[in-house]
Amino acid sequence: MTPQQWPAKLTAHIARGMRDARRAAGLTMARVAQGCADRGMPEISENSLKNLESGRKTSLSVADLFVLADVLGVPPITLLFPLGSLGTVEVLPGRVVSTWDALAWFTGELPAGEPAPEGSAKAVLDVFRHHSDLTAAAVIARNLAKDRRRAANATLDKERRKALLARAAGYEEQAFEDCRELRTFRELMRNRELAPPALPEELAFVDDAQEDIRSEDRPHPPAPRKDDA
Repeated sequence: MTPQQWPAKLTAHIARGMRDARRAAGLTMARVAQGCADRGMPEISENSLKNLESGRKTSLSVADLFVLADVLGVPPITLLFPLGSLGTVEVLPGRVVSTWDALAWFTGELPAGEPAPEGSAKAVLDVFRHHSDLTAAAVIARNLAKDRRRAANATLDKERRKALLARAAGYEEQAFEDCRELRTFRELMRNRELAPPALPEELAFVDDAQEDIRSEDRPHPPAPRKDDA
């Protein structure tokens, strides 16, 4: 294959993924075209979709890829690199690599165990991934605490209620620590001139420096230990 043929092959590869996603979602080309029009891209017509899936259309813009992926309900990256269903892809003209390696290259990954150089794209990605993990941990701990307290309030069994409240207190302590760590990490991001992502509404208080993380309707403070009394 010549370098001139590679763009058409890449487009055909993406079109196959779109066709499979469309069929899996039970969508006709007409419905996909209407979805594109609803998103402000009426030029992605039913006829252009037919040409794309048949191979007559040999190019696709990034904007088209994003809109079509949204209509089909799939992440755009899975159309480029169908991990799990395709072993290798020609990521550049004449360069065939494993689908995982191609995806990792696209997202800025590095081989496992290799540290990311400070200031590199991978280092920035790692920061935001860690932020995402901290946010998820705080949300999960808070929800678990609320669930245990609701369950405790709904039971008439004294022993079960006591056990559920003890579990709730444990999750509340964990949520308090998670929220405090998240606040500190977001401050570190700002110090590095990185804009932290928006927090879920239930964690909006984390960014308020004047707000006590332990106030009402937020994680309770850790219970004092007997040896601290």
